[in-house]
Amino acid sequence: MAPGSSILVVEDEPAIQELIAVNLEHAGHRVLRAASAEEAQQSIHDALPDLVVLDWMLPGDSGISLARRLRSDRRTRDIPIIMLTARAQEQDRVAGLEAGADDYVSKPFSPRELIARVKAVMRRRAPHLTDETIEVAALSVNPATHRVTANRQAIELGPTEFRMLHFFVTHPERVWSRAQLLDEIWGDHVFVEERTVDVHIRRLRKALEPTGHDGLIETVRSAGYRFCAS
Repeated sequence: MAPGSSILVVEDEPAIQELIAVNLEHAGHRVLRAASAEEAQQSIHDALPDLVVLDWMLPGDSGISLARRLRSDRRTRDIPIIMLTARAQEQDRVAGLEAGADDYVSKPFSPRELIARVKAVMRRRAPHLTDETIEVAALSVNPATHRVTANRQAIELGPTEFRMLHFFVTHPERVWSRAQLLDEIWGDHVFVEERTVDVHIRRLRKALEPTGHDGLIETVRSAGYRFCAS
């Protein structure tokens, strides 16, 4: 996973919360903490995390209820969720997954297992937040080194254009509106004009033009932009 990915840990037992947080921070992530569903919702309201580690049993509202609310809200429905619980029966696992959890870790657990699960879920649900090199249509994007090559030629990109290209290559063929791209690339609490997206699209296309890869970024009339991987 890319350095600095933010993970919200929702756990009411201080010792377990500390264990999880310390290990995630050691793995290079930024950790936010909450001891209840209410605290978690406030944290998510302030800034979207990249992933939520969510305890099933919480004081007041349960983790299951919070997971359902996150999945029903357009703003939070795509946040990956790992459910953490002492409930190990099959019906409990099914209930957690049906509530919207992407994975399920039973207590007691090893920190190494949790880190591995976090990495696997992020790779599956949020590939733009991983540090793996993506290669498509003779275009190579390496988030770890921030290097881009096209037909083995180095492509120089600014930081925003790099983030935009990396997001596109990890989400091919889907149409993204300007508002969605602002949320995904700039963050949902950064307020800039939607036309800013057009400026950076032009810059990105210009950088890709010498190798003919500018045509991979398509304008979809009245809808937004799409990265065509074929």
